[in-house]
Amino acid sequence: MDSAQIETAAPLTLEIPITSQISSPITKDAIRTSLKASTMDAIFAAIFSLTTSGILLSNFLVELDASPVIFGMLGAIPMLMNLIQPLGAYISERTTSRFQYSLLIYGSSRLSWLILVIGILGVSLGKVSSQDLIILTLLIVLFSNLLGGLGSASWLSWLATLVPRRLRGRYFGVRNSASSLTNFICVPLAGLAVSHWPGGTQQGYGVVLLLGTFFGLISLGCQSFKADINPKLQNSQNSNLVKLSPNSENAACEIPVSIPVTQNHWVSNIWQNSNFLIFLLYFSLWMLSVNLSAPFFNLYILDNLKLDVSWATIYSSLQAGANLLMMILWGKLTDKIGSRPILIVIGILVALLPLLWLRIGTSSLDIWLWWPLLYIITGGTWAAVDLCNNNMLLGIAPLKNQSINFAIAAAIGGASGALGTTIGGFIAQFAQYNGLLILFTLSSLLRLAALIPLVFVQEPGR
Repeated sequence: MDSAQIETAAPLTLEIPITSQISSPITKDAIRTSLKASTMDAIFAAIFSLTTSGILLSNFLVELDASPVIFGMLGAIPMLMNLIQPLGAYISERTTSRFQYSLLIYGSSRLSWLILVIGILGVSLGKVSSQDLIILTLLIVLFSNLLGGLGSASWLSWLATLVPRRLRGRYFGVRNSASSLTNFICVPLAGLAVSHWPGGTQQGYGVVLLLGTFFGLISLGCQSFKADINPKLQNSQNSNLVKLSPNSENAACEIPVSIPVTQNHWVSNIWQNSNFLIFLLYFSLWMLSVNLSAPFFNLYILDNLKLDVSWATIYSSLQAGANLLMMILWGKLTDKIGSRPILIVIGILVALLPLLWLRIGTSSLDIWLWWPLLYIITGGTWAAVDLCNNNMLLGIAPLKNQSINFAIAAAIGGASGALGTTIGGFIAQFAQYNGLLILFTLSSLLRLAALIPLVFVQEPGR
């Protein structure tokens, strides 16, 4: 159960042309190339992500006899590292290249997973114990997500700059669908490789992780084909408005970007935007309630129900397939009616999903019908939630120092999510099986409560 990883249409917006590293306007052709490169980036990054998180990493820790508290920490670390996003945004705004900053941050982050590959090899040779490997895994998760927190706001600001506002729903729908298709194909293949590897599941995971890291580096190479942005020039106060001519193929694109503001005023700018604050309240409560149970669904099916990892990956693939099919539909619907009504309606259904887990066991009917159906519903509904949360944030966050505003939202959501996973880990640890049932019920109730502030959020342009 992934909750997800976050466009601007303020009432009075200024349109400022974006300049590339050589200070020339971005052409329509450059925008097209950038969006294609970003989609390819998403595909290869999805392969890396599925090997370093989700069901495969959960199964690896189950094989190492990790406790529910470990799973809670595993879910809390990525959330908690979002707290460092404001610092990352502050640093990135003082660089001269979005691409170089991303390459440094994410290159180091992804290469760190090779240390875990070495650790798995050490276990096979009898040089490293299982408990040492659990600790090593958590340290790598901590380090990679720490670097990810430093780069996330800059990356999102880069992408928000390149995607024209009128195409955001459709583009992100297509981009996310490409990522979901990759998961649909690769997750079951990776699961089968792990479960049938001659040297055992741990060695199998090490091989899959090595390949995933390789594809993660390829995804960074795809970013080199995106139009680079100089944050200092982007925030320059002396840019002039350049309109996009519909008859000119190479005319500079009119793209909304952040407007510079002094450091002493960006906090007050946020506090003066009550709509953004209400959204942050919703987002923080939603992240807490979702992550209260999210890290423990895999633990539930792998440890409590004793399902084989190959079944779990097949179900995850069905979830990715449903996400793929529904993402484009949700993207078009979002452009037509807005994100808020979809979030409210689908959010209610997503809030009830943990309760369905309480009714499904390991009978043949459950394995062949109810589990696949549950994962399909999960994939279709979360496609809407992830896309609409992303678009709502991009539409509501103040334009001034945009990347810092994204970072603030991520930090607040991350802190709430980390609190949720930490509390969830202790609840699950105390009562084991019954603790998980209590956890799922509590998560459903809190998800419903989290939707209340969303009713009062005003979506710009709607």
